[in-house]
Amino acid sequence: MRLRLALGLLCCLMGVAHATPAKPAPQKAYLSLIIDDLGQNLPRDRRVLALPGPVTAAIMPDTPHATEFAREAHRAGKIVILHMPMDPATGPFAWHPDLPLDELEKRLNAAFKMVPYTAGINNHMGSRMTSQPAAMAWLMAHLQRKHKFFVDSRTSAQTVAAAEAQKIGLASVSRDVFLDDERTEAAIFTQLQTAISLARKQGSAVMIGHPYPQTLAVLERELPKLKGQGIDWIDIKLMISVRGNRATAAHGKDGIYR
Repeated sequence: MRLRLALGLLCCLMGVAHATPAKPAPQKAYLSLIIDDLGQNLPRDRRVLALPGPVTAAIMPDTPHATEFAREAHRAGKIVILHMPMDPATGPFAWHPDLPLDELEKRLNAAFKMVPYTAGINNHMGSRMTSQPAAMAWLMAHLQRKHKFFVDSRTSAQTVAAAEAQKIGLASVSRDVFLDDERTEAAIFTQLQTAISLARKQGSAVMIGHPYPQTLAVLERELPKLKGQGIDWIDIKLMISVRGNRATAAHGKDGIYR
C-alpha cells in the first residue's frame, strides 16, 4: 500500500516537472490614425471617411469645405478635430509668436466656428509656435475649459505643447509616426510597418497621415489586415486613455515629457 502511494506521488511530481509552463498573455498593441489637412477636396476626403475603422478627421479651418466636411465626418461617426494652423503656417487663423494672447484667442475661436463638432485639436505645422511656453500654456488651459483634448503633432523636437498639457492634466497624446513624408506607396507602407512594430514594442503608436492618393491606397489595402496581425485599431480618445497622459520613451523620461 505504501509502495503504491509512493509511486503515485512520484508520478505526480514527474508530471508537474514536465508540465509546459503557461505562456504569458501577449502585450496589447494599439494603433490610432489621424488624417490631417482635410476640408480641401470633398471627393478625396470622403475616401478617408470610408476607411474601415476609427480614423480621426483633422480639418483645417481655412479650407473651402471645412464646415461641410466636419458635418459629414460627424454624421459618419468619426472623431473630428481642428487642424489648427501655427507658425510657419500662414492665413487668417494661423498663430504666430508675435501675436498677443487676445488675438490668439480670437483666431482659435474663429477656427472652432469653421470646424463644428470638434473634440480637440492638433497643430498644422507649428514648429515655431509649439516651442513657445507661454502660448502653449494658455492654449492648454483654454482647451481644458472647453473640455477638448490636444494632440501634439510633434513637428519640431523643440515642442513644449505636450509638456504644458501634461502639467495641468489636460487629456493629450503625441504623434509617433508620420506616414507620408515621402509620397510613395513603398515608403508609406514601410512607415506603417514601423508604426506596427512600435505598437508591439511600447504598446501603442499614434500615426498621422494625409489624404494623398498614395497614402489612401496603402491604408485601404493594409488597414483591414491589422486585426489578423494582432493589432487593435482604436480611436484617439481611447488612445489618450490607454496612454494615461504619459510620454513614451521617445518623447520623455519616466512618463514625463521633455
